[in-house]
Amino acid sequence: MEKLTIHILLVEDSRSDAHLLRRLILYADQEQWQMLHVERLSEAINASRENSAFTFDNSQIVSIKQRRFDLVLLDLSLPDSIGLDTLKEYRAAVPDIPVVVLTGLDDENLALQALAEGAQDYLVKDQMTIQRLVRAIRYAIERSEILNQLRESEERTRQALAKEQELNELKSNFVAMVSHEFRTPMTTIRTAVDILEYNSKKLTDERRTKYFDRIQNAINQMLHLLDEILFLSKTEAAKLEYKPTLVDLVNFCTELTDILQVNAGSQHSIIFTFQGESTQAQMDEDLLNFIFTNLISNAIKYSPQNSIIWFDLICKDGLATFQVRDHGMGIPLKDQTSLFQAFYRASNVGVIQGTGLGLTIVKKCVELHGGHIQLESEQDVGTTVIVTLPLQ
Repeated sequence: MEKLTIHILLVEDSRSDAHLLRRLILYADQEQWQMLHVERLSEAINASRENSAFTFDNSQIVSIKQRRFDLVLLDLSLPDSIGLDTLKEYRAAVPDIPVVVLTGLDDENLALQALAEGAQDYLVKDQMTIQRLVRAIRYAIERSEILNQLRESEERTRQALAKEQELNELKSNFVAMVSHEFRTPMTTIRTAVDILEYNSKKLTDERRTKYFDRIQNAINQMLHLLDEILFLSKTEAAKLEYKPTLVDLVNFCTELTDILQVNAGSQHSIIFTFQGESTQAQMDEDLLNFIFTNLISNAIKYSPQNSIIWFDLICKDGLATFQVRDHGMGIPLKDQTSLFQAFYRASNVGVIQGTGLGLTIVKKCVELHGGHIQLESEQDVGTTVIVTLPLQ
């Protein structure tokens, strides 16, 4: 046996039978076996589940949570339970500790029923010998360990199959998304190139510039998509590293706001506000940049023209709380619980382009900081995304 000390719980209301079992173990020279004796089923369940202190036969006080029982010797006839119901109730309350049933009845049918209910063995008190007791205890523990290993193996296999199914679904969604998202910019590029190639002489400089701008925008769209895919692949492969440096959050947010305001032009206004005292934080600036570029870009994308995007920062009690608020189309309630899943997009986005990857990556970046993200939204009213990160 791998464990040198075996902890046994004896559930027996007969003092004489309990004394006999102690003497059998003593005669078997099992010095490393420790036994706790209780007389009622309720006491046995509490002793098996609760983090309480109990006295073993060697007068050593131990914590049940620290010293878990390896086996239960369970009498079926107790003051608070009789027959197979005793075993059923104990197994329902404590399913992971092996049980050897004790009974005064030499009944083969009862023995088979006890085994069917999960007992590892069945001992008749009048027929008990040292050898039978020791063998029953050791075999019960060994069989229980084997069953636990089989259950763990089965659970690992089940999880592996579920992960494989998830990956297959992810691949299918990925192929469908890439095919869809690349088709539009590629079509734009092809059309613009054809026009420039075959009608270049007929185009004014203004029209020619317009088509070149369309090509550039389509290329930028595809590059953005590729960046998101590469970023997501790093997170899925656990290769995305968290590299904190000293960051002045007010300076970071101000600079990011200025950059995104230039990109937004005059169609939207981005307003940054700050409350608090300390602005210094240990965070990964690259991950921060992805988080809030994505959130603010989403707010712009799904808001009407000439609207305001609020970008707020509150530093208090060792936490930095960021809020990105808009008065855009909002998100239907039925979609809100799934938005952080890869490739998922809200049902009301219509023809607005997107991959459904951004929020998935944002959530992973937030988790790498040890923070959390929550979303509050009402359709046709607006959305607020709150990101809370530890300053240190």
